Amino acid sequence: MSKPVLSDPIALRLPEDMLKDIETIARATERTRSWVIVRALKYYLQQEGNDILDIAAGLDDVRAGRIVDADTVFSELERLSKDDAA
Repeated sequence: MSKPVLSDPIALRLPEDMLKDIETIARATERTRSWVIVRALKYYLQQEGNDILDIAAGLDDVRAGRIVDADTVFSELERLSKDDAA
């Protein structure tokens, strides 16, 4: 397995209780604090973070005029459903 490409280090301040939990998890899993934090961030990015990125991309589409009117979409869906029924 190849090693991931790493970025520049960052400084991060965490609440003490959160850091304590991270350290406990790191010890229990025989991993580093960084590993635990990166894993937590990956989960965040896959869930809530991904939703935010999708919304930002949608807003970019609206600003760029890449939109379709809802009435057009509903008309097309209705036409497709009639074609499927036939």
